[in-house]
Amino acid sequence: MNRLVVMKFGGTSVEDAPAILRTARIVAGRVARGLQPVVVVSALAKVTDLLISAATTAARGDRATALAITERLRIRHCDTATQLALGPALREDPLAAVRKDEGLAATHAWMEAEFDGLEEVLRGLAVVGELTPRISDMIVSYGERVSSRMITEAFVRCGLKAEYVDARKCIVTDAQHGKAIPQDGPTEQRLKQHVVPHLAEGRVPVMGGFIGATEQGVTTTLGRGGSDFTAAVVGGGIDAGAIEIWTDVDGIMTADPRVCPDALRVKTISFEEAAELAYFGAKVLHPATILPAVKKNIPVFVLNSKNPESGGTRITALATHCKSPFKSIAVKKRLTIMDIVASRMLLSHGYLRAIFEVFDKHKCPIDMVSTSEVSVSLSLDSNEKLPAIAADLSKLADVKYEGRKALVCMVGEDIRGQNGIAARVFQTIRHVNLRMISQGASEINMSFMVEEDDAEEAVRSLHAEFFSDPDPEVFDVEAKRQPVAGSR
Repeated sequence: MNRLVVMKFGGTSVEDAPAILRTARIVAGRVARGLQPVVVVSALAKVTDLLISAATTAARGDRATALAITERLRIRHCDTATQLALGPALREDPLAAVRKDEGLAATHAWMEAEFDGLEEVLRGLAVVGELTPRISDMIVSYGERVSSRMITEAFVRCGLKAEYVDARKCIVTDAQHGKAIPQDGPTEQRLKQHVVPHLAEGRVPVMGGFIGATEQGVTTTLGRGGSDFTAAVVGGGIDAGAIEIWTDVDGIMTADPRVCPDALRVKTISFEEAAELAYFGAKVLHPATILPAVKKNIPVFVLNSKNPESGGTRITALATHCKSPFKSIAVKKRLTIMDIVASRMLLSHGYLRAIFEVFDKHKCPIDMVSTSEVSVSLSLDSNEKLPAIAADLSKLADVKYEGRKALVCMVGEDIRGQNGIAARVFQTIRHVNLRMISQGASEINMSFMVEEDDAEEAVRSLHAEFFSDPDPEVFDVEAKRQPVAGSR
């Protein structure tokens, strides 16, 4: 039996001292079961956003505001460390408790040094006035650098044999700052060097997610949501038996519970289905999380750190047969539809290639494509690049675009092979105006574009139609039958 498990805890799972202690109990529970965890943690909730704000503010020359943000972060982390170290003693006699704890003084010392370093970077940025991707990565990396070390110390105080590992020594990436790509070979070698020996000695390695470094040691980040990616890369690199993504929801749901209060937990889903949902709006997983796990056929579990008893969602290579046609509905908002029309290019060889070369030039991904004899319609989520893209495309055709659109994505097993499924879907939402439709391009995905204001109504109607009689093998039907405490 493979006892190695990579456990990733997101920002809301480590947002404050009580959350971190809850995380420690979850890890201790895995150790008690004979498992060997590697823990990957995000920055404390909202810290990355504040670091980005500090960076952009400093780049505008507003040093005072940038440093004020840093001071808020310094105080928050020091206070959290104090609460973790002293707990109940703080309420009895705060000053005496702080004086007695020598370890806490050491913790505050290295924290002060980290934030002093951050302030120096921001002061220099305020003078230079140019926020390069490399400097941005350096600044936002502080969130995970501080949280991972602080959480390691908290684990040790809770009785775990935890060991801090700087993720930048393990995750080797290219130099694509802001969205760096881990390099499999060098990363596996570094993991064997810096992580595997701790596991062999029965220790629990703790490292920050989201961050890495080039071969030359320059700090990089993997993009927003990259802590999930880190967990999968580590899991693949050490050949783990499982990867656990701990967040603040019970798993992948049949729809957003804020839109559909009767949404169900999906107990099992395939890698391919989960990746589709992640890309098309589901916030539980980062899309790239799936890739390293798929390569090594490692199951991924999505679990709730605030409700660890919940079974979560198991993501595996092959889909479990489901009597229901769909597993889940996702929505991606703030999209734009671009229409490209050129009657003179009718049946012209190379026309589509010329169009897509423009999007390649601007590094702009496309969500959906629909074509006719003389026109091409596309959906995009990169609004800042639209004017430049339209200017280049206008050399080929007439171009117009409309914003405030939403893409509704329905994911399930073998949708393409089910007779009458499209008719049933579109009959259900006949009161909603559809702008684009994609069915048949994928066996597991049916998607369509609507006005953003109509998206939630479309999801509610579809959920009521397709999840009224859910398959208990795939969905948590029991939870639906049990009233939630405090509900009316």
